[in-house]
Amino acid sequence: MKHLLFLLLSFSTFAQDIHFKSILVDTHNDCLTACIEKKVSLDQDLTGINHSDLARFKKGGVDYQLFSIWCDGEKANPYAWAMREMDSLYAVAARNPDKVVIAKSWKDIQRALKEQKLVAQFGVEGGHMIDSDLQKLETFYNRGVRYMTLTWNNSPGWASSHADEKNPDYKGHRGLTDFGKTVVKKMNQLGMIVDVSHVGETTFWDVINSTTKPIIASHSNAYSICPVSRNLKDDQIIAIGKNGGVIHLNFFSGFVDVDFFKKDAAFRKNHAAEIDFLIHSGMQTEYAFTAISDKYPLESDAIKPDLEQLMKHFDHIVKLIGVDHVGLGSDFDGINSAPKQLKTVLDYPLFTQALIARGYSNRDITKVLGGNFLRVYKANEKKN
Repeated sequence: MKHLLFLLLSFSTFAQDIHFKSILVDTHNDCLTACIEKKVSLDQDLTGINHSDLARFKKGGVDYQLFSIWCDGEKANPYAWAMREMDSLYAVAARNPDKVVIAKSWKDIQRALKEQKLVAQFGVEGGHMIDSDLQKLETFYNRGVRYMTLTWNNSPGWASSHADEKNPDYKGHRGLTDFGKTVVKKMNQLGMIVDVSHVGETTFWDVINSTTKPIIASHSNAYSICPVSRNLKDDQIIAIGKNGGVIHLNFFSGFVDVDFFKKDAAFRKNHAAEIDFLIHSGMQTEYAFTAISDKYPLESDAIKPDLEQLMKHFDHIVKLIGVDHVGLGSDFDGINSAPKQLKTVLDYPLFTQALIARGYSNRDITKVLGGNFLRVYKANEKKN
């Protein structure tokens, strides 16, 4: 650990140079949901409120953000909620045309990057938000959705989630139904990337056998390092490599270090009354946990893993399938805990420093920070 810290300090200036010259793509950030829940706007200074805001994306070196569109399985009219979340970013973009562009093509992306504006697109986190309607899927695409996570923890009826597949009481279909395979086919045709984070293993293998395009895991880690069902087993990692896809590292402490859950359970128990109050006041459960973690930073920081633990996931994936298949999917603003050093979007350069400390070349670092995703994006984009 001392050796790593020394290298991080020694390479700091060098890392800044590589970091800000590279195109950094983060495939998963929940700040739109967080802004709605907290009644704030992304173009405000949200320091101390959110992990992210428009100004801090720039300061952290983020060039291209896929904004998560999320609600849990209990949300009434999830399609309308998804549209509301997209509307919120369109409003921010309209107020800040010199800072952000909702890009709908490779040309849009290139133009925005050249003009040093934030490239913004959407990733729908949960197939339940299309209401089993392919027309709604197409509407999402037309609004700028460029990937869809087939399931969140709940199952939409045509694909089974990781949570349901491990639940002995789950009686629904396992894997993709015929309609689910049609969804994958439609996504391939549209140019919408199939995302396998959150899906069950049966669904995962059905996707591998159905898709004609490279896929992503927008925010997942390695099961071998942290054995939770949200992480990918070695055979799944190898399959994504063979598919030409990319696994984007999730910063959530519980998917980085399995011991976090016991510590977090104790923390939540200590603040159960406040959490219950927030939930009963209308806040979604995931954000009630986050709000309490933010309220008690010393307690929540004490149970977080170190950045080095996240890098073990990176090393494991690279060992299995190479550096061409790893990226970043932080899950910022959708998580209540990340490695100690990765507190907000301002801290991305520390990840770059960790790559330098491991001896990766500039070319490899550029791939990891965003080049790998850009390759998958171009492979999926519909040819006109």
